[in-house]
Amino acid sequence: MSASTVSASPVSTARAPRSRRRLVGWFILPATAFLLVFFAYPLGNIIWRSFTEPSTGLENYTELLKDGVSVKILVRTLVTGLIVAACTLALAYPYAYAMTRVSPRARNLMTVVVLLPFWTSMMARNFAWYMLEQRDGLIDDAFSLIGIDGVVLLGSVAGVTVAMVQVMLPFMVLPLYSGMEGIDKRLLNAAGSLGAPRWRAFVQVYLPLSLPAVLSGFTLVFILTLGFYVTPALLGSPQQSLIPQLIATRVSDLLDFGGAGALGSVLLVVTLLALFVVSRFVNLSSTTEKAVTHE
Repeated sequence: MSASTVSASPVSTARAPRSRRRLVGWFILPATAFLLVFFAYPLGNIIWRSFTEPSTGLENYTELLKDGVSVKILVRTLVTGLIVAACTLALAYPYAYAMTRVSPRARNLMTVVVLLPFWTSMMARNFAWYMLEQRDGLIDDAFSLIGIDGVVLLGSVAGVTVAMVQVMLPFMVLPLYSGMEGIDKRLLNAAGSLGAPRWRAFVQVYLPLSLPAVLSGFTLVFILTLGFYVTPALLGSPQQSLIPQLIATRVSDLLDFGGAGALGSVLLVVTLLALFVVSRFVNLSSTTEKAVTHE
């Protein structure tokens, strides 16, 4: 009896993982089918049309290099994304660090403040910035009080950048807080007990440990900024448009689906390259974190 029980147990334990994997497969099947139908197929269609319309070949991609406009707008979009991500990081890092140091009640209040933009319509936020940045708006009046007249951000890349920083702030704060929350605060005390000043302990111990969260938040904000359309369209100008506006113009006004697909494909490649570079840095920072923790 005991021998049969012992011989049956390996079979039952082998069947359990198999049935568990089959169950997990059924759970992910609807999401996989949804992504294939509504994401992979349209994306593949866009890439295909970029190589086949109006003629088969690389004509749409070579035209991007020759027209003198697309490359300039692409560079402006990338620079704007980097500026937005850098400004958002500068604002979000001390805020997220403070969230890890305050009481749970204060942390909940700070979380609510961060999530407030999610509870407001995108159009309402952009309209509010439109009113703030226009001539004789609140920003213009505030600078006039200190003797600086004519600060009109509406219709400029600076105005678009300020609005996008406000929109993107939660996407930076939340990854930073999630990463900082797992850092042992006793490491700073240990560095201080070894004679390191507070600022040096922060720079050499805490900052390297928070680098994966910094890279994750920076990449998330940068990639989301590349695809912004509503904010640049309402607060920017055609003379300083970004890639999403150019794609929309090619599709709606010029009916150039191949050229728009080429622009979208280039933007996709830039995004994938950014993810690849960040993944390499995250692996490097993880190695650094292990070394710091070991020391």
